[in-house]
Amino acid sequence: MAAGWLLVFSLTLFQSLVMNHSSEGPFPSATTIKSWVDKMQEDLVTLARTASGVDKLAEIYLKNRNLYTVEANNPRQLVEIAARDIEKLLSNRSKALVRLAKEAEKYQASHQWRDEFGNNDIIYYNAKDDQNDPEKNDTESGSQRIRPVFEEDPVFRRQTSYQHAAVHIPTDIYEGSTIVLNELNWTAALDDVFKRNREEDPTLLWQVFGSATGLARYYPASPWVDKSRTPNKIDLYDVRRRPWYIQGAASPKDMLILVDASGSVSGLTLKLIRTSVIEMLETLSDDDFVNVVSFNNNAQNVSCFNHLVQANVRNKKKLKEAVYKISAKGITDYKKGFSYAFEQLLNHSVSRANCNKIIMLFTDGGEERAQEIFHKYNEDKKVRVFTFSVGQHNYDKGPIQWMACENKGYYYEIPSIGAIRINTQEYLDVLGRPMVLAGEKAKQVQWTNVYLDALELGLVITGTLPVFNLTKEQNGKINQLILGVMGVDVSLEDIKKLTPRFTLCPNGYYFAIDPNGYVLLHPNLQPKQFFNRCKLKHNYVFTFEEVRVY
Repeated sequence: MAAGWLLVFSLTLFQSLVMNHSSEGPFPSATTIKSWVDKMQEDLVTLARTASGVDKLAEIYLKNRNLYTVEANNPRQLVEIAARDIEKLLSNRSKALVRLAKEAEKYQASHQWRDEFGNNDIIYYNAKDDQNDPEKNDTESGSQRIRPVFEEDPVFRRQTSYQHAAVHIPTDIYEGSTIVLNELNWTAALDDVFKRNREEDPTLLWQVFGSATGLARYYPASPWVDKSRTPNKIDLYDVRRRPWYIQGAASPKDMLILVDASGSVSGLTLKLIRTSVIEMLETLSDDDFVNVVSFNNNAQNVSCFNHLVQANVRNKKKLKEAVYKISAKGITDYKKGFSYAFEQLLNHSVSRANCNKIIMLFTDGGEERAQEIFHKYNEDKKVRVFTFSVGQHNYDKGPIQWMACENKGYYYEIPSIGAIRINTQEYLDVLGRPMVLAGEKAKQVQWTNVYLDALELGLVITGTLPVFNLTKEQNGKINQLILGVMGVDVSLEDIKKLTPRFTLCPNGYYFAIDPNGYVLLHPNLQPKQFFNRCKLKHNYVFTFEEVRVY
């Protein structure tokens, strides 16, 4: 306190001296001002050392050397302890995840499908309900809304209710549809499992079930609030597009996106193709590898990538930018396009997922089937071919339907922009079937890379586990569908608590890198929004979206 008062006094005195000299005579020379500054510095340093007792502290330290020992840190031991503590944390969260997945499969298997529901048969809390608008409740047939009592939660830094779970339904899905009502019906039983998990581990954060239909049920309940208060903002959240869902819903894949850039796709069709390809890229995670190739008379890469690359944020951004630059000209030559695509997929000299191999064809249709190309490169059907007929036209769709059916894929139509999102993600159901057939062998908890939580918890990683449909069809065959993905969050702040910096030297810190080469833990790791919003003083601060270790 004394040092602070002296600093204020000294600065005031300095200002007074300068002002007095300015009014009574010539302004002091630079030499005079420097001497004043040097004197002030000397006095301030003397005062600081006297007031803080730093000299005495050093004296006491040397005088009592018999009372303490100085030991060198064992870096390996410190890292092993931190790794063991983090592993224990993730293991505890995994137990809750496994229980949720098992109970979800059991509840769905015992659920009886219903075509109609009474007004009070389905009771739930819709996270997008405006709490200040009572007229918005009870408007949908077959459902009744809950009004939870919320309290400010210091852990989540928002209003929550531990008595209920919340449901989020994407804007483009009708919440009164039969399939949504049935999912609301059987997933209601998960609320008790959510609560039981929290009773056993009060440190649990968000517990979420993301359904393959787009419905998300999360606990504890919390309003879907847009803190930015942007006027007329449309809620575009779809759980099936979240990184944790994408990673848990399918095994890693090598994907070659083949774009028809012939003259016939010019205009609206080309715009739809561009948007469809960009939406397709959003269904990929860091475990996947991808490239985009356009073709007409010849085939060429749309970007600087001449082989499959990891589908990380940076690479997908480069591909998206290149897709917007695709222009339509020439004629369609499927043989050239598929030959080029197969050559890239079968190139084993570069890194790849080495699991599912897929070609995604976006076209307006054509007459040739390129049979000899499939016979040459894909006789064993190890590469799946999915075909998309884009735009409204009268071209023959038979050839591209044949391509998909003969190569263990599916055929889809995208006549308008409204059909893009749903059709570009349905292929995940097809890729999930081998996982369902593999049963428990395919059930392994996976942890995502660091990403920003949609409910504003900050930077998190999420443990995921697929939930399988265990029912049987009328012919006795096992249903091969994935019901959805279960997720449990771990905040990066919880991991930081297990790596305290006081165990190291003053300038030391822990850092961690995940299997994909991304920084998982570092003192300077910040969300991109924070990075853009703040005026940072250090040039070594980075965002989690941009940093990757090669």
